[in-house]
Amino acid sequence: MDLITRRKFIKNSGMYLGGVMMASQLTPQPKSNPHSMPRESFSIDQIGANFEREPLKHPFAFKGGAVNNLRQVAAQIISSSVEKHIGLGVQSPLWSDAGVAGRWGNIGANALMYCMTEKARLILEGKNYSSPIAMTEHIRNEVHAYGRRITEDVNLNQNFTLNALTPIDFAAWLAYANQNEIKSFDDLIPPEYRDAFSYRHKKITNLPTISYDTPAGEIKSLPEKGYFLIKVHIGSPGTPETMLQRDMEAIKLIHETIGHIKTPYTQNGKINYTFDANGRYASKEDLVKLLDYCQKIGAKDQVLLVEEPFDEALNIEVSEFNTIIAADESVHTAEDAKKLSRLGYRAFALKPTPKTLSMTFKIAKVAHQNNIGCFVADLTVNPVLTEWNKNVAARLPPLPGLKAGVMETNGHQNYLHWDTMKTYLPIEGASWDRATNGFFELDKEFYEKSGGIFLPSSHYQELFES
Repeated sequence: MDLITRRKFIKNSGMYLGGVMMASQLTPQPKSNPHSMPRESFSIDQIGANFEREPLKHPFAFKGGAVNNLRQVAAQIISSSVEKHIGLGVQSPLWSDAGVAGRWGNIGANALMYCMTEKARLILEGKNYSSPIAMTEHIRNEVHAYGRRITEDVNLNQNFTLNALTPIDFAAWLAYANQNEIKSFDDLIPPEYRDAFSYRHKKITNLPTISYDTPAGEIKSLPEKGYFLIKVHIGSPGTPETMLQRDMEAIKLIHETIGHIKTPYTQNGKINYTFDANGRYASKEDLVKLLDYCQKIGAKDQVLLVEEPFDEALNIEVSEFNTIIAADESVHTAEDAKKLSRLGYRAFALKPTPKTLSMTFKIAKVAHQNNIGCFVADLTVNPVLTEWNKNVAARLPPLPGLKAGVMETNGHQNYLHWDTMKTYLPIEGASWDRATNGFFELDKEFYEKSGGIFLPSSHYQELFES
């Protein structure tokens, strides 16, 4: 870490730890260039890392906690070709491991996660790898072991480590693309994973998020803007009994406010909901009570899926639910995906931005082989990372019950300076970077330019100019 970066790190973190300074319309996808020639390895001569904080409009509540700013982490790989490639990540300790966030606080947990990014940087400098997937798999266990030591948590969630690795993983994919003359996202996907990304949506819906304390006025405005699928954070703070009661009250408010609205984009012709519990429910019985309550108020047939209801350590079998149960935090790797398939999960939330693009490719392949639906979930990411998510979402088959592709993105709802952050995009004002009537329109230019992900962002380059 150079002197300027270290000073910024100390200023933002303000603590020490272990001797380290801390602070739809679908068309089949045409065959892309198969790159039948064996791909060469890519080199990592140097890696730099830096971050900046982006404040939120208001505390963003989930998992029984809240965050009021998010670190935007940038990693820069310099390869033997003297090309510089910057990958981004958004740190979310509360999402990745609520126990660590609760114990160390948001500032401390963010500092710990950033130290793990720096650890990965030190391991990788001067190395060569056959692919970014090979790179991430090679360092993941070592960085995770380091994370367990500095967090003093032997049960550190793997998502905490993957979140720390995300900016380096994205930078590696860009370096790999450059060194192998890959110009499009279609060609970036390794051949063995392409069957899972065989669609090209002409438009995908922008899935907004409602927290359990979102006011009724904001809820009412969403369908007016064209949204037909709404993500609802459940798992309210408090005891299991209090949580369940508050969740029921929140769902009732939402359903009374927008449940009657019609839409042509769902099979039942009504606004649909996804419930995200973030592992807060402790038993099947409580989830049954929640869904029975939804049935009582006439909302159950509009619940498209329930995302990550149980803590992953419980290994609860869910095949008896007639509502789709989706995995999110619990699906870290391809091996987890296979296990969850056996437990009856029928959908996976793909998260390239906190779990790395490398793991996303591997998880999507398992889902495709087991007829499991996939959708792209957000982590309140910045506009540049939204374009990476969009490239993944644009190529996934639609979920059962929907007539269009879907991608969760809530940065515009939560970042205080979202309009300024949009100026950091390498292609400003592109038709595909804004939602119109609830949809991102994906035209020929979007696919030709891959949403601009291969182009540099001058703002994030400035983090490394010194």
